[in-house]
Amino acid sequence: MQTTFANIKSDWNSILQDELQKAYFQNLTSFLKEKRKIYSVFPEEKNVFEAFNLTPLNKTKVVIIGQDPYHGKGQAHGLSFSVPNGFKIPPSLKNIFKELHADLGLQIPTNGNLTKWAEQGVLLLNVTLTVKEKEAGSHQKQGWETFTNHIINTISDEKEGVVFLLWGKFAQNKTDLIDSKKHFILKAPHPSPFSAYSGFFGCKHFSKTNEILIKNNQKPIDWKLCSNTLTLF
Repeated sequence: MQTTFANIKSDWNSILQDELQKAYFQNLTSFLKEKRKIYSVFPEEKNVFEAFNLTPLNKTKVVIIGQDPYHGKGQAHGLSFSVPNGFKIPPSLKNIFKELHADLGLQIPTNGNLTKWAEQGVLLLNVTLTVKEKEAGSHQKQGWETFTNHIINTISDEKEGVVFLLWGKFAQNKTDLIDSKKHFILKAPHPSPFSAYSGFFGCKHFSKTNEILIKNNQKPIDWKLCSNTLTLF
């Protein structure tokens, strides 16, 4: 785990070195090492910290908080809500794309890879960064929450004017970690099919985010992912 993290070419590398030495993270490292011997853990070790690799702290403008990685083989690649090219778009991401279409008029992409967003300063952060195959939530309460809480605190303390998109109660539980006097917090129900119709659809978080960024003299996010489209309606 530490070797993998040392390979990250972003400012998070130095920022988090002290955190990686703490007892809880050492215990988490041991836990993951043992579990990878027993069963499949997603994402692959090389992709666990991909969000930090693609979105340095000094470029972070938006944070989207997810719960834990997809637990199907090959789906998780270190970015919340995202799947690699070629994988079927999961239900929650389909609903994100539907809202994107309704909000900004963008067509539905054929793939669910959100790397382009991450490269523009959208930190796609899962609260738990690993999971057992076919078992959602299986690596909760092992230390990841402490680590990602530290990430949120660091962004809140070190940055100004970041837009936090908190979708669902799980993400909204992180509200107290964010200084609302310095940052912008947008809340909506989770985009899951079980809750999207309760207020996620119509939240217009994509246009609102760009309005906030522009008002604060920051470049807006180009939410369009690709030229190829697929109708989901």
